[in-house]
Amino acid sequence: MNFKDTFLNGEQGLFKPASLTPMQKLLLKFVVVGLIYYGFAVIEGMIMRIYQIEPITAIADYQYFAILTAHPLVGIFGSTYSIVFGAFLFVVPFLMKKPLWSYKLGCWTFWLIAIGTLTFWLAGFISHYAPLYTLYWPLPADFSQFSPLGGTFFILGIALVMLGSIFFVINIFMTIGYTPEGSKKQSGALMASALGYSGLRNLFFKKEKQKEHLVPLPVAAVARGTVDVALNAGIILFTGVLILVYMVSHLMGFSLKETAVDALLYKNWFWWGLDLVADGLVLIFVAGTWYLITMMITGKKIFMGNIARAALLVELIVSWTVWSHHLLSDQAQPAFLKIVSGEMVTAFELITQGLAFFVVLVTLWSARPLKMTNELKFLLGGLLGFALAVPAGIMQADIGLNRILHNTQWIIGPHVHVAILVGLTMTLYSAIYLLFPIATNGAKLYSQKLANFHFWAHLFGGIGMGAFMGMAGLEGMLRRTIYFNGEFNLYMILAGISGALLLLAFLAFFFNIVMSVGLFGVIGIFTPSKLDKKLLVPEQE
Repeated sequence: MNFKDTFLNGEQGLFKPASLTPMQKLLLKFVVVGLIYYGFAVIEGMIMRIYQIEPITAIADYQYFAILTAHPLVGIFGSTYSIVFGAFLFVVPFLMKKPLWSYKLGCWTFWLIAIGTLTFWLAGFISHYAPLYTLYWPLPADFSQFSPLGGTFFILGIALVMLGSIFFVINIFMTIGYTPEGSKKQSGALMASALGYSGLRNLFFKKEKQKEHLVPLPVAAVARGTVDVALNAGIILFTGVLILVYMVSHLMGFSLKETAVDALLYKNWFWWGLDLVADGLVLIFVAGTWYLITMMITGKKIFMGNIARAALLVELIVSWTVWSHHLLSDQAQPAFLKIVSGEMVTAFELITQGLAFFVVLVTLWSARPLKMTNELKFLLGGLLGFALAVPAGIMQADIGLNRILHNTQWIIGPHVHVAILVGLTMTLYSAIYLLFPIATNGAKLYSQKLANFHFWAHLFGGIGMGAFMGMAGLEGMLRRTIYFNGEFNLYMILAGISGALLLLAFLAFFFNIVMSVGLFGVIGIFTPSKLDKKLLVPEQE
């Protein structure tokens, strides 16, 4: 088969979209759109990396800050949410051995996230709406700087994503809890097991009195993380509505500047909700993905499974009470919250995430010898990413160090980018490599050499960029700031080279996937087939 035929039809023509079930096609839709949005985020990131070395004349500074605003949101909502939600809507019913509760609701989740992300990205691109990702409006809403119309559409896009997230939450919990016809009803016991209660209970009983887990450990982690998704979606949706009230009022000729909400109250509310993504949802979903990949690679149960389940329940409390580490440098924040929430509870996350790290490594070690497959390599890369990023975050959660590190490139480099690009993204890549043959009915990967390049380029690019940004931060380079004097150029050039490695890694991966399934195969994922019309995955009552 020549290059043209391979590009159009895929490696050896093995991939046949018409033969896929609706659930397989839904998963692939989520993944393809998620990867496209990841490409958006990587390209925007490279634009900003170049701009930090030498401002680009073709891009005004207000356009730069608009990119800075959309960049993390496209990466989190458009890419990560899309891939994670798609994978879990596929995996949870698969592991529970029953159909997804609502295929149609899953489709709604896909379209709302895809359209919502495009809406807020376009709003920023066209109107240059750039309040940064904090969404600190209305404190108070000053419309002399940003377009209220652009802001209205920006927030509308965020709201669509949150609505899709709520549909995901409903679908996951209904899939876990519903009882198929003819089976014994045990919804309450299923939900208790899903939230980690059975693991906590079994720690206090002898082996003969321990209860069987009704929900697999990866599903329990998904359920636990979905709780945070629900809370986060509600908070961000409410915050968006609050901001929309100010914007729409301004468009109608009314000023609400005198009725701005209390700044400290708003910041605590907002960061509590946003931190459910950063420190609750991400860590728990990642742990669940680690458990799933490890179990599928080794064919063994997770070591210390009861303790791992109990930790999920404990993390429920931890993730709800750590938000104040974002406000350690806010002079108005009460000292009690800074110490208890910002320092003490935050430090506990090192234990809960460290436990997940430990049990995964022990499970892998006990299953030796293992073949160094793509999914195993990327799993180990993801573990390394969090091994670097979580301690970096714990360092920031110290009142003394925070005075030095806060609002510098250290925050966004060693902590955020290493956690997301190395820890989270490499874990997601591991899951994609693992699920690829399952979702495509055995399609063969086009090039192992490209997969190897993808791994090493992404690993060195992600760690390198985070490290060099962190070095600049230690020298005093602020985040969200444009430097024109080249003061930090050495670090920024090295970070830019690392970012280029990340871009090349993504392009190699994306090309590899397209060549594996073919351009017609990618298009076929989004076209209806006879199996779609039959709706093989019926909705449950």
